Amino acid sequence: MDMKDILSKCDHTMLKQTATWSDIKKLCDEGAENGCASVCIPASYVRQAADYIKNRKFGLKICTVIGFPNGYSTTRVKVFETEDAVLNGADEIDMVINIGWVKDGKYDAVADEIKAVKAACKGRILKVIVETCLLTRDEKINMCRVVTEAGADYIKTSTGFSTGGATPQDVVLFKQNVGKNVKIKASGGIASLEDADLMLKLGASRLGTSRIVELFKKLKK
Repeated sequence: MDMKDILSKCDHTMLKQTATWSDIKKLCDEGAENGCASVCIPASYVRQAADYIKNRKFGLKICTVIGFPNGYSTTRVKVFETEDAVLNGADEIDMVINIGWVKDGKYDAVADEIKAVKAACKGRILKVIVETCLLTRDEKINMCRVVTEAGADYIKTSTGFSTGGATPQDVVLFKQNVGKNVKIKASGGIASLEDADLMLKLGASRLGTSRIVELFKKLKK
């Protein structure tokens, strides 16, 4: 298990409703100190975090969430959220799909929404959260196709706010069905270093987690 490699693929995450600036600042410090891929934070803190990171020359990416956590905002709202996040300094966008549209079989509408948000990203990385715990196997496979055809950069398993998180089975299913240009982000419920290592070995390129840095710090002690 290569801890440096695992940390470099972590989006060090703080999305709880009670997150304060003190929490976010600590997250940025930890993310930079441990070489994380990004910090994933609420949109309301993006500008403040961007200034903080720039002043300290951390070289750390900022990720934020759109349509979070339920995904049923209108496309227009999601596009505005994305434009605002980019303007404030976000480097990466994690958007939640409209799960009701998936249940209705409205895959063209889901694809159009992803394309609209991708355009609003202005070249920044877009990760599409499909909330696997709420989808059937066929719906997950269809979403692999939709995310690929819509031109997103990543398919992401979960918000961490629903009934379940990432599973090894879903990462394997994604790996088998996404296009070659789409990467996988496993997120939600990654509770141990062994979990993180397994997800990466199965094909994930990013991990959304609030725990791995803390586990690594304990390991060092």
